[in-house]
Amino acid sequence: MAEWKNWSGSVSARPAQVAKPKTEDELARIVREARKLRVVGAGHSFMPLCATDGALLSLAELEGGIEFNADKSRVWAPAGASLADLTAALWAQGVSLINQGDVNPQALAGAISTGTHGTGRELGSLSTAARAFRLMLADGSIVTCSETENPDLFQAQRLSLGMLGVATRIEIDVLPAYHLEEKLESHPFDWVAENWDEMAASNRHVEFFVFPYGKNVVLKRLNPVPGEGPLAQKNDMDESAFRMVCDVCSVAPFLTSMLQPAIVPPGVRQRRVGPAYQIFPSDRTVRFEEMEYEIPREAGWAALREVIAWIKKRNLPVTFPFEFRIIAADDIWLSPFNAGPCVSISMHQYAKMKWREMFAEAEQIFRAHGGRPHWAKRHTLNRADVDALYPQAQRFRDVRAAYDPSGKFLNAHLAPLFGPEPA
Repeated sequence: MAEWKNWSGSVSARPAQVAKPKTEDELARIVREARKLRVVGAGHSFMPLCATDGALLSLAELEGGIEFNADKSRVWAPAGASLADLTAALWAQGVSLINQGDVNPQALAGAISTGTHGTGRELGSLSTAARAFRLMLADGSIVTCSETENPDLFQAQRLSLGMLGVATRIEIDVLPAYHLEEKLESHPFDWVAENWDEMAASNRHVEFFVFPYGKNVVLKRLNPVPGEGPLAQKNDMDESAFRMVCDVCSVAPFLTSMLQPAIVPPGVRQRRVGPAYQIFPSDRTVRFEEMEYEIPREAGWAALREVIAWIKKRNLPVTFPFEFRIIAADDIWLSPFNAGPCVSISMHQYAKMKWREMFAEAEQIFRAHGGRPHWAKRHTLNRADVDALYPQAQRFRDVRAAYDPSGKFLNAHLAPLFGPEPA
């Protein structure tokens, strides 16, 4: 059995079978015969969502293209398509996703089933764009679900962590293709805090990156504008200097607090315009581990200030910046945004450096401010935590059990949280 690892290298497994089915008939045979089964996209989950000793499937080569409705406001798309390939194909047909995150190798199904998101005060996660699913169940049969067809299955499938079946196609909302202007600037942290509410209200997308020992933050604002020709600069930031700092700090962690202030100098001003699908994502090549908590919007700044103060007090070698975004509320059962609008605080650590104990302590700060974790990023929730944070958790479990009574799509990580309650 060959070893499988996720993108960061921290999750590994030895599946009994690895397959890339090309047809639904081939997929159905594998699903029927498998004792346990998980589907993997780009392996961008930091939690062991895809880890299995059973069958590990990729849908990247599964048959099927994109199919639009009459007015091109919705499209049926291959669930296994990467966001990179899908958004390019959609652009060629004159449409764009409503929103995207800042990387695009993930499979569409993986992004939707984990609640992946971008930023924007009025914009929800990618899960909120899903309108219907074509789903292969544990016995290899196919079912379609939407708000009107198998509605309980649809509500659970909107953010399912892959526990209900294998999504082969997903119908999603789209918009007429649009260009984005990206403005990247450095500003003092306190200036951003003072002006945040106004910027959040006046920009379609706004976020920032702040190093715990830095004086300036990198502020990013995106807004729709007319196109200005081909996009010359493909990435938002050059990572070469940052990579060198990370490598130095991995050998000499005590230098972290001294080197960080120089990473973001004052006076940075950068602008570029391009197709939305090219502006949203960036190529992140410095490997990291990540924890992300979604925190009620009114508590977000207090949580960020507290976690930074804790790092400074302990002089902890956190080499990566925090990423701070805003996301709209939704009504999805397992969504961390279903209790109201949130800010998203992402904490990263260089993959070559220790992260587990720091994340566990920082998690307590985020939890104390009412936070819920991104399901695909590092967290330590147990079953009681899930029940306390998600009033619809048992309803989700009931639907899961009805459609997969044997727990074929569970694994060692998911079963304690969402499987039958231990006797």
